[in-house]
Amino acid sequence: MPSPAPTLPPVLAELVAYFEPFSTVRRDFRGTVTLHTPGINVLALNASYLPEDAGDVLPLVRAWHLGQDAPPLVASVSAVVGEDVGGLRVGTFSLVPDPGVIVVEQVSRLHLATWAGVLAEAYGAAEWAETLARHFAGPLEGDPKSVLLMAYAGGEAIGSLLWRDVNDVGAAHLWGTLDAAADAPLLNAAAELSGGTLRVSLPDTSPLHLSHTKIVGFTLLP
Repeated sequence: MPSPAPTLPPVLAELVAYFEPFSTVRRDFRGTVTLHTPGINVLALNASYLPEDAGDVLPLVRAWHLGQDAPPLVASVSAVVGEDVGGLRVGTFSLVPDPGVIVVEQVSRLHLATWAGVLAEAYGAAEWAETLARHFAGPLEGDPKSVLLMAYAGGEAIGSLLWRDVNDVGAAHLWGTLDAAADAPLLNAAAELSGGTLRVSLPDTSPLHLSHTKIVGFTLLP
């Protein structure tokens, strides 16, 4: 009998479930799941998520990406040879003390342009704001599992977050702030939507504490 196909590590399956509704294409191949979203500069929407033992499939994954005129970007929980383009700590965030200086509000889809503008600026890509707003508008329309949150300081928008119900668990793997002081208040507000805890992705540099943490690396194959 043929051996069963490898499966994604749970943390990568979690990221796929969160981002897939916003991807243009999903491709499953030998345990690898690829999300492909041309014209959108979100890494997670343009990566192949690898099973732990993916050595023999990497050349084929690389060839597929290049065939789409897309960078051969992979996400993995183990080391992959190539150019490291970023790492995330993915884990469970719990409510932390908040001095209440930053105001966080749930906003309607009518504020999507502003939400996308802050998100794009937070990642140093302000010129992508309009494109992101157009892209997310369709999938978010009438989606009861998604909530947009924004953080404000002195009336100025400084943070954006996309909360999603993924298999009955609150998650926020797409978010950004213009001031690190807004990180905890924004995540607190998201956690309150799901009973006080939140599955979240944090950059390596974040001082915030997560439990049940896994490291996910994004790598460009050579």
